[in-house]
Amino acid sequence: MSNQKKRNFQIEAFKHRVVMDPKYADKTWKILEDAIHEIYNHNASGLSFEELYRNAYNMVLHKFGERLYSGLVATMTAHLKDIAQSIEAAQGGSFLEELNRKWNDHNKALQMIRDILMYMDRTYIPSARKTPVHELGLNLWRENVIYSSQIRTRLLNTLLELVHGERTGEVIDRGIMRNITKMLMDLGPSVYGQEFETHFLKVSAEFYQVESQRFIECCDCGDYLKKAERRLNEEMDRVSHYLDPETEKKINNVVEKEMIENHMLRLIHMENSGLVNMLCDDKYEDLGRMYNLFRRVTDGLSKIREVMTSHIRESGKQLVTDPERLKDPVEFVQRLLDEKDKYDKIINLPFNNDKSFQNALNSSFEYFINLNPRSPEFISLFVDDKLRKGLKGVNEDDVEVTLDKVMMLFRYLQEKDVFEKYYKQHLAKRLLSGKTVSDDAERSLIVKLKTECGYQFTSKLEGMFTDMKTSQDTMQGFYACHPDLGDGPTLTVQVLTTGSWPTQSSVTCNLPAEISALCEKFRSYYLGTHTGRRLSWQTNMGFADLKATFGKGQKHELNVSTYQMCVLMLFNNADKLSYKEIEQATEIPASDLKRCLQSLALVKGRNVLRKEPMSKDVVEDDTFFVNDKFSSKLYKVKIGTVVAQKESEPEKQETRQRVEEDRKPQIEAAIVRIMKSRKQLDHNNLIAEVTKQLLSRFLANPTEVKKRIESLIERDFLERDDNDRKMYRYLA
Repeated sequence: MSNQKKRNFQIEAFKHRVVMDPKYADKTWKILEDAIHEIYNHNASGLSFEELYRNAYNMVLHKFGERLYSGLVATMTAHLKDIAQSIEAAQGGSFLEELNRKWNDHNKALQMIRDILMYMDRTYIPSARKTPVHELGLNLWRENVIYSSQIRTRLLNTLLELVHGERTGEVIDRGIMRNITKMLMDLGPSVYGQEFETHFLKVSAEFYQVESQRFIECCDCGDYLKKAERRLNEEMDRVSHYLDPETEKKINNVVEKEMIENHMLRLIHMENSGLVNMLCDDKYEDLGRMYNLFRRVTDGLSKIREVMTSHIRESGKQLVTDPERLKDPVEFVQRLLDEKDKYDKIINLPFNNDKSFQNALNSSFEYFINLNPRSPEFISLFVDDKLRKGLKGVNEDDVEVTLDKVMMLFRYLQEKDVFEKYYKQHLAKRLLSGKTVSDDAERSLIVKLKTECGYQFTSKLEGMFTDMKTSQDTMQGFYACHPDLGDGPTLTVQVLTTGSWPTQSSVTCNLPAEISALCEKFRSYYLGTHTGRRLSWQTNMGFADLKATFGKGQKHELNVSTYQMCVLMLFNNADKLSYKEIEQATEIPASDLKRCLQSLALVKGRNVLRKEPMSKDVVEDDTFFVNDKFSSKLYKVKIGTVVAQKESEPEKQETRQRVEEDRKPQIEAAIVRIMKSRKQLDHNNLIAEVTKQLLSRFLANPTEVKKRIESLIERDFLERDDNDRKMYRYLA
């Protein structure tokens, strides 16, 4: 098969040139121009859009795109100039209506023109880098209508007057406003901004500056805030109805600056109605409004927080340093709890549970509670009161709420170890006198303390409960071994582990013979069942029930302390006794004896003794008799019930001394722990670390920490660096 020669195909031009009518472009454009006129004159119904489209298509195809485009620009410009004159001629309120109507007409015309010139829009315009038809129409409208010297200023003033009218209570046509502002937005963001928004914001600032000044002169703080809130809501409503959504933030900033930011301090400190008054009068609605408005401006919330903190600290300081309030510890703590409840509610509701406000509240309470060195003692006394009688008949949930509130105050204490000392003393008295309302409540509080401060804090408290349970078993064993004791006096002994209970100076007194014999029997039994133990009687902590018969045969059962029992039983063998005789017979310490005799002879309704001469105080020359005229509606009469009393000055000093002594080993232990892990540390950092570690127990005194460091150096736990005396090294 022979190879065929490849053939090259070629398309050749027509042999005869097609001659174009020289007037083709003019004729075709004339048709299109007439059509554009008809469209603008609302006579488009008679036009053949298919034919017009083909004419425009052919013009572009035959390279007359430039002629078509420039003709379009000239024709539209001429029409828009006529439209501008028509709008300028509109009078009064018809001005915006005419502008809106002509704008809508122009948009419809523009849509039809774009449909006719679609081919030019898609081919010629991109290649020649011209403005597309629709955009061109908007630009020409902007240049010939909006930027017309007769329209530009008039349009702006009309729009601003309408806004002002609405702000002053007039009802305006929001529909026309929406259409006009939308037209400005459609013409481009810069047009809306330059022709309206910038001026709108400036005029608004001036309006609100004047209005805020007028309001602040005649309104109280609460009313002013209501007006400011209403104005903000009105502006947001205005934006949603007829302004650009992006204007919302800008106009809000203007209102916030003029009505809130520029008057913040004056509003907060306004006399008789500012922030402090709102806090004092629990004006939750006003406080919530202030919070929501001030959070919008820079430093608004911090200003509220500063004033609130200052007020809480000042009022708290007055509360904890007022001598009148310090007379009743229970009332003192209740006032603290009421204050905390009050501000918790304010922060939770009006202040939207703002954490920064909660922190400010906590720091304020911590500040002023620790201004009173007796706060740990008073909180313990409050707990004591509640667990003795205050929670009687209260359901478990309410008990838990009360205990949680106490724990909240406890957290603010810097000297938690002082609270522990007092709490231990008060718990001991409750347990020993059997006066606790609920063992469950007692244990619940200990669990809370354990969670807060760790096992070490509560181990001794738990040991106290263990002793009480063990003592019950011991007494059962004692009476089981001595069945012959049924007829005489009954003895109940609580055996307390020395380390677990508050240390008491062992004070002996002469017990009545029958009681003393019983005590000896118990001592023999106990030491016989437990080896290596020692018993010492704490007669100052006991109580007794005595059956007494008075002058006319009336019988009563008296609930008294052990000291009171010793005194009263002396009168079984004597009609009258002098103070000296009682003191000699009982050997009760003088201060305790005087208190004891006061409660027996000078308390109305409990005066089972009488004294001569009658006076408010017991002195050494007094003589005492049984009060034959004593009577009471009750068969059981309580005299001198052990209650938690505030400490006297010497007792306070003694407690403080014990606390200081207890702190020494804790400080030393912290120093050793830190130095063991760090090996080497400078003085300032060591003090800071020790303070931080001990903060859950107490606020360490830097001077005391320094003394403990010196003590550890002397005992070769630490040494100073030879070159830097402020640097310490741990010695293994």
